[in-house]
Amino acid sequence: MHSYLRAVGFSKVRSREEIKEIIGDTVRNYDEKIAVEDHPDGIFTEFSKNYGCDCGITVCGQYDEYNRFHVDYYFPFFRGTGITTQEQVTVERHLDRESFAGACDDLRIGITLIFYLQNAAEYLQEKGKENLGAQPVTLTGLAEEGRVLLPAMKDKEAVKVEKEVMKNRSNLIAAARDGDEEAMESLTMEDMDTYSMISQRIATEDLFSIVESYFMPYGIQCDQYSILGEILDVHTFKNILTGEEIVQMTVECNNMQFDVCINREDLLGEPTIGRRLRANIWLQGQVHF
Repeated sequence: MHSYLRAVGFSKVRSREEIKEIIGDTVRNYDEKIAVEDHPDGIFTEFSKNYGCDCGITVCGQYDEYNRFHVDYYFPFFRGTGITTQEQVTVERHLDRESFAGACDDLRIGITLIFYLQNAAEYLQEKGKENLGAQPVTLTGLAEEGRVLLPAMKDKEAVKVEKEVMKNRSNLIAAARDGDEEAMESLTMEDMDTYSMISQRIATEDLFSIVESYFMPYGIQCDQYSILGEILDVHTFKNILTGEEIVQMTVECNNMQFDVCINREDLLGEPTIGRRLRANIWLQGQVHF
């Protein structure tokens, strides 16, 4: 049973028979179907069905020589809006099945982003072509749980200074990645100053009044992250099959904007523009070929 089914409105699914019914409904009444005919093991096919606003279930499998479809795997998906990053993406196949992970280095985050590729069939169609180059990517997150925090108090001048600092840091990271030793030293000194500042303030202040935003790996799965970011937009809708309420939020985290989907029952607090979302997410990505 996929642990993130609840994020798209299937929190009451408990048995294998129930998920088989959902898989069957997705295959029979799909909204989108992509088939890869020149796949070495048969016709690889991807069925997707929306059970809410841009979220639902994707079922992947193969047709055999008798035209019978065999389910390989399924996963809940949420497709967001806008382009999150346009950095060079590396795609690698998972060892146990015909699914893929994507990775890219985004200077705003400062770490290598690893995400679950949503459009595997489209990638299989495109990977044989030469010179794909850097492709736009839309990142989204499915959250098992989350909570809404009040915003950190800061004036307009502080916001302006913070944006300039982030821009300079991105330039330093880019230079350090190219082997600039002076940039490496500057980043090291900056990290030491940050550590010293936090050590002094943490004795008298709450952690989340000091740390306004973060994006960092969570747990042992490489595509799961813990995030804290400002809520820029909020939409609610219901799963058309179960009627469960789903909350979709656009979040800005470390100057990177992406959408997060969560079951209303798993969200503590009232999501409002200007407040902050703290959540643990499964990061997905759609590469636009």
